[in-house]
Amino acid sequence: MPSGQNTAISPHPRASGFERGRVPLVLVLWIKTPMRVILRLSTLERPRSVPRFDTSIVPPGPSGFLFQFRVILTVSSRPQSFNVILDTGSSDLWVADTSCTGCSSSTPLFDTQASSTLKTASGTSSETTIRYGSGAVAGTLSSDTVSMGGFNVTQQIFLAVDQTTSSLLSGSVSGIMGLAFEQIASTQATPFWQALVAGNKLTSPEMSFWLARHRGESDVQSEVSGGVFTLGGTNSTLFTGDIEFLNMSASTPSFWLLELQALTVQNKSVTVTTSGTTALSAIDTGTTLIGGPSADVASLWAQVPGAQQARGQEGLYEFPCTTDVEVTMSFGGKAWPINSQDMNLGPATTGSSMCLGGIFDLTAGSNIPEGTGNPGWVVGATFLKNVYSVFRDSNPPAIGFAQLSSAAGGSGTPGAATSGTSTSSTAKSAAVIIIPWRVDLLISGLVVLSCFLFL
Repeated sequence: MPSGQNTAISPHPRASGFERGRVPLVLVLWIKTPMRVILRLSTLERPRSVPRFDTSIVPPGPSGFLFQFRVILTVSSRPQSFNVILDTGSSDLWVADTSCTGCSSSTPLFDTQASSTLKTASGTSSETTIRYGSGAVAGTLSSDTVSMGGFNVTQQIFLAVDQTTSSLLSGSVSGIMGLAFEQIASTQATPFWQALVAGNKLTSPEMSFWLARHRGESDVQSEVSGGVFTLGGTNSTLFTGDIEFLNMSASTPSFWLLELQALTVQNKSVTVTTSGTTALSAIDTGTTLIGGPSADVASLWAQVPGAQQARGQEGLYEFPCTTDVEVTMSFGGKAWPINSQDMNLGPATTGSSMCLGGIFDLTAGSNIPEGTGNPGWVVGATFLKNVYSVFRDSNPPAIGFAQLSSAAGGSGTPGAATSGTSTSSTAKSAAVIIIPWRVDLLISGLVVLSCFLFL
C-alpha cells in the first residue's frame, strides 16, 4: 500500500493530541442552525442475495433490502470524507485505502499520498489483521487527524486497510468506527470516543442512539433518515421518562456487556442459559438482528406455532407471516418489548407464506463460536430500534435504556423490572451527533474472541 509520509510511528501508540471543537455539538438531521452541525443519517438500499447468514450479511428484509447505520468522518488535515459503520461491538477504527484488494469499485478509498499529516508504523507489528464475526480486514497501522461532527483527535491511530473480505464493505461504506473499549482493539489504539473522553472534549462521557425503523422503501438506491447518534450526552426529545442505567460487571471493560436475565415470547418465559459467559449480551449497533445460543434460540422459536429452522439459511428461523411474534428482553431491569415488525424480516422466499425471524442461532449463523469467552448473545438493531440506548463511560461503565418518545416512534411500554441491580437517571443535555444510516450491510460484527484474547 502507499506509505504516505516517511515519518514513522511506533507500532501501538496511544492517541493523544486534540484540536479544539465546539462543545456542546449537536448534529441534527436535515437542518443547520448556528449551534448545530448536521450529519445526515441515511440509508442506502440494495437488493442482495445471501447464500449464508452471518453477523455481517443477513437475508434481505422487507422489500429485499438490508440495513446499516453509518456516519461521515474525515481523515487528514486535508480532509478526505468517508462513510463508516458505527459499531459498539468492536473497538478499532479502519478505513480502506487506495491499495485495497477486495474493495468494491464504488467504495471511496483513502489516498494516503494526499495527506501531509499521515504517519505509518514500521516494523513487523505494523501489519495488523482485525477479525469480525463476518470477515476480516488487514492493513498498516497509521495515525492522522480524524474528525467527526466537529470533534477532532490528532494522531488518532487507525488501520489503513489494503485487504478486506467482500462481506464487510459494499456501496459507499469505507470502514468501521469501533465504539467499544480499548481492551479489545486489535490495533491496541485508544478508540476515537475514548480519546475524546480522556481529553475532556465531551460534556458528558456518554454516547446515545436512536435507530429509526424503515419498512417498504422501494428505491433500489435511496437514502433515508436513519436515526440520531449523540456523542457526549443524550437528546431528550427522543425518549420519555428516566433512563434506566445498568452497570456492567466486568472489572476490565471490553464489549458493552449486560447479562440477559429474562426472555419471553408470546407472553411465555424462555429459559436462558446462565453458565459461563452464555448469558452475557454484547449490545451491538453494528449488528442488525439478535443472535443467541443454539439451545435458547431453539426454545424461543418452539413457543411460536408453526416456526421452524429456515431452509437454506443457517441459523435463521421462519414462522407463518400472519403471526405477530411478541418478544421481551430484560437485562436486570425492565422488560423491554420488541415491536413485532422488527421480528419479521419478510418472506423467506419470494411469495412464501413463511417469514424469517429477527432472532437467530449465533453459533450456526456466524463464525462466532460458543464457549470460547465470547458473549452468548449479540443484541443488535432488532432490539435497539425499540429503545433509546445510552453507553456511559462511568465507574463502572453502564448501559442505559429508555422508552422512546412519540417523536421517535415509541409505542411499546416496558414491563416491570426483573431481579437485578439497576439505577436510573434523568436525561442530560450535551454534545449531540445525529448520524446517517444506510441500508446495505446489516452487521459489522462482533470482534471474535479466542481463548479470552481478542484477535
